[in-house]
Amino acid sequence: MTSPSLSPGAEDVLEAIEDEGVDFLRLQFTDILGTPKNVSIPANQAEKAFEDGIYFDGSSINGFVRIQESDMRLEPDPDTFALLSWRDSEQTTAARLICDIINTSTGKPFSGDPRRVLRNAIDRAAEMGYTVNAGPEPEFFLFEEDEDGNATTETHDSGGYFDLAPKDLAEDVRGQIIYGLDEMGFDVEASHHEVARGQHEIDFKYDDALSTADNIVTFRTTVRAIAAQHDLHATFMPKPIPRINGSGMHTHISLFTEDGENAFHDDSDDFNLSETAYGFLAGILEHAPALSAVTNPTVNSYKRLVPGYEAPIYIAWSDVNRSALVRKPAARHPAASRIEFRVPDPSCNPYLALAAMIHAGLDGIESNLDCPDPVRENIYEFDEQKREEYGIDTLPGNLGQAVDALEADEVVYNALGPHVSEKFVEAKRQEFNEYIAEVSQWELDRYLEKF
Repeated sequence: MTSPSLSPGAEDVLEAIEDEGVDFLRLQFTDILGTPKNVSIPANQAEKAFEDGIYFDGSSINGFVRIQESDMRLEPDPDTFALLSWRDSEQTTAARLICDIINTSTGKPFSGDPRRVLRNAIDRAAEMGYTVNAGPEPEFFLFEEDEDGNATTETHDSGGYFDLAPKDLAEDVRGQIIYGLDEMGFDVEASHHEVARGQHEIDFKYDDALSTADNIVTFRTTVRAIAAQHDLHATFMPKPIPRINGSGMHTHISLFTEDGENAFHDDSDDFNLSETAYGFLAGILEHAPALSAVTNPTVNSYKRLVPGYEAPIYIAWSDVNRSALVRKPAARHPAASRIEFRVPDPSCNPYLALAAMIHAGLDGIESNLDCPDPVRENIYEFDEQKREEYGIDTLPGNLGQAVDALEADEVVYNALGPHVSEKFVEAKRQEFNEYIAEVSQWELDRYLEKF
């Protein structure tokens, strides 16, 4: 008999564990950099986990707490229960639950939990009368492994955009990934080979912002696990190979009202966008430099954000071309009206990235920011003078500049909360300083014998 204090959702999970013969549960969460962490427990401890939580040492997790504040508690979210589909049938059966983190000293949600940061953004939207939907388009590369199982940068195929076999050698791998995602509750809408050799994209249906962030973390884990079964290494590193296209994670976002209407749609507008949508869009453009520190959080991210490789570096929006930072996609019906923020890459922590985007957009609405006119020409072909004429700025050129922009932007900085913003900036400053202290092979090849 289950405890009467359990929620209906928790009771449903316990029934599913018994019906599916689950042996182990992985209780998952992420650190502030978006790295998945988990505590594995026997399935017969599930009821205890729902009642009392599972304790762990927070001082060992990047960016969490100091040693004297180390006790933290994982609180499983029953809505996130899913079988781990990539496990072989001969092995023990495992499932996962994504957890919220509780500060044991206060009994309240831990402010450094990235999932809490996103919940705070969702709560702010709710206070304004909105729910937030988001849909990502994560790209990744498949590389061969060497004889010791280590990742290489030898691509698995030489295919290009929308290519078929035999150039696209990963159709079967993508197929198995899709089957795995489907078993975990994903609604996969499309998959295809991307522009670069060895590069792929699998798109899944939009959802509420919290579920979308959970799904991105699950997606990355599933892709890598199934690729490894094929002796391949899947990477979400934004630019693993120089001089070819990098991997992005274009993110579609929209607001809905309490009565279920799309707050971004207006039939009377030339672009079918409402005043709410224009305000949100203006907020994204206004805060884009600071957002980039969160949506593009690695040194390598800025190797993707360079001219010439279809990357969105110009702070503008458009409905007809992909050279702008934000695109207004065509929508066949009012519920589909949305904007597409093309900057994020799949190395980001999705909880923090979505939280920052939501706060930036909501600030645009609350502050009545003016949205500039769309740029319907190809900005890639503009020279500097023409960009100045149009008032088009560019994103930061490296992680250091992006972190500077983040610290100078109260809206985005505060969106992360005092704990996460401080720890995040500290980690990214260290990463960038370590990078600029290194000497690359390019420098050696260019200068060693010349000077």
